[in-house]
Amino acid sequence: MSWFRNSRITLICLVSAALLLTPIIACGTAGESELESQQPAAAPQSAAQQAAPAQAAATSPPAAAAPSGGSQPAPAQAQAAPTAAPQAASSDSTVQAVEPMGTLNTGLKEMGPFFLHPSNLGNPQIFVHGTAPIGEGLLQQDLNREVSGLLAESWEVSEDYLTWTFRLNKGVMFHKGYGEMTSEDVMWTMRQWGLSKHPRAGQLTTFWEERPGTEIVDPYTLTVNTGEPVVEVIAQRWHMTPGGGSTFIASRKQTEELGVDEASTQIAATGPWEIVEHRTGEFWKMEAVRDHWRHTPEFAEFVMWEIPEEASRLAGFQTGKLDTFLMSFDTIPSVLEVEGAQLMTVPNAVEMGLRIYGNWYPIEGVEARSGYDAELPWVSPTDDVNSPEWERAVKVRLALVTAIDRQALVDTILSGYGHINTPMRNYTGFEHYLDGRDWEFNPDRARELIAEAGYPDGFSITLTPSLRGAPAEVEGCEAISQMWGDIGLDVNFQRVPYGTLRPQLVGRTYQGATCHAGSPLPTPATGFGSYLSANPFNRGLEHWWSESKMIEAQAAVDPDDREVLEREIGQFLFDNVLTDINYYTIDAVWPVGPRIEPWTEHVRTTDVRQINGYEYIRHRRP
Repeated sequence: MSWFRNSRITLICLVSAALLLTPIIACGTAGESELESQQPAAAPQSAAQQAAPAQAAATSPPAAAAPSGGSQPAPAQAQAAPTAAPQAASSDSTVQAVEPMGTLNTGLKEMGPFFLHPSNLGNPQIFVHGTAPIGEGLLQQDLNREVSGLLAESWEVSEDYLTWTFRLNKGVMFHKGYGEMTSEDVMWTMRQWGLSKHPRAGQLTTFWEERPGTEIVDPYTLTVNTGEPVVEVIAQRWHMTPGGGSTFIASRKQTEELGVDEASTQIAATGPWEIVEHRTGEFWKMEAVRDHWRHTPEFAEFVMWEIPEEASRLAGFQTGKLDTFLMSFDTIPSVLEVEGAQLMTVPNAVEMGLRIYGNWYPIEGVEARSGYDAELPWVSPTDDVNSPEWERAVKVRLALVTAIDRQALVDTILSGYGHINTPMRNYTGFEHYLDGRDWEFNPDRARELIAEAGYPDGFSITLTPSLRGAPAEVEGCEAISQMWGDIGLDVNFQRVPYGTLRPQLVGRTYQGATCHAGSPLPTPATGFGSYLSANPFNRGLEHWWSESKMIEAQAAVDPDDREVLEREIGQFLFDNVLTDINYYTIDAVWPVGPRIEPWTEHVRTTDVRQINGYEYIRHRRP
């Protein structure tokens, strides 16, 4: 993790209601099948329901109401050679002698049925579980964007990048009386992830495959022989919480006793809160873990409400039924009208990318993709990048990008809380790898390109926002739809739950484009796994050239060699307009209600599409 050591700290600004008329300044230096709703088993009464709460207990969702009026981060440094010395343990191991009181309430857009198990975790649950937190990963990335241990007290990587040694924290207890977490639980859980449609299932399967040198040394130590050298900075991301590619450790004993289905609805993990009750489409209710090994929450109960409508979430905050919630930027003025409300801002937190699907060209040894259709205007009938057919499809894809006024999106949809200085997803902080390339906004040229490609009257295309909790993900996508309509396209704007969309992306059957949020990465190659044919999730592209180059980049343990490949791949993707076009980078802005304190220093930057660090939220002091 030495590459993080000298990275500049990105701080989070607090903005109070008194600053309503003052610009917010960023301070500091610089995968699954559609899940069916399940009827949960009756949950036991929580201790929080029996305690004398400091706040009213949450017993029903906040009522709907009419809406109220109203710097680029420093580039990550190249990974240094691994060291034999153990990494520093997590600094937040501060078990507190506190008696949790009251109920903390948050409002989210989409949660889905409660169904958490490493072997079959779905979306959007994979995003929500890490932010609860019910589960914890081996590693985490803190506010300094530095990797540290979470369940793993320390870890080592051998000089040949083949052997990882994890040393676990002792005394970490599973929920619901399932005992202490051991190396056996870790090994079993990580192999369960490989059975799922997790976004990194392929890499996790290979990493944790049973082979000589992969073994449990003792109850708190295990070693992994990866077979082939694995880049430390990339593999770290597979073992972190929270995030869309996150993992957590579950109790093997619980699954063996109850089976996967039952364990999924009452999962025994290790986080500061454990699940006690859940109703599909309504809420997940959690109870604080007293004397938690890492941090005991101040709130006895934590309820995550599923509230799809922005106006209803805002109303809940205005009436004090919600302490924080996922909000759109145009809601900020109304939030700041609430007496005592504040904002927390995480600069450059989320990348929004346009993904153009269907470019799944035949690769030797890979089954033909049913979603590959050479008749689509943006897809070539040949993978020959020098052919006239390929050039025609590139013109169409370029027209789609050229029609987007990115600065207007930042100014209007994001109210200025964003930037357009990264042309490709995964290259935030690495723009120099693209040698000055950037997208032009020119709708007239977009019309010309479409005509030159043979579509003077336009064509039809489906555009779908990936609903994963990012700020303005729908509003920004709707604006792009309108911009495409302005150049003569017939746009089918499709708003569906992500649990409905994702199986089409996994199955390579979706034909259209999506607006898809993600987090800035420590090195571009970290995100290349989602382009590979062997990976469950795919970003809309499979091509023999990118496949071979990306596999090579993900295996390049020498940072200089990896940089050469990342530059070459980035320029290839840009020049051929091959999916994941970054149209802006967002500053995450979270409301802080008058009954709670900001938890600035405890935000994890692995993934901030959803709010995280809830366990550190404190009651507001006079």
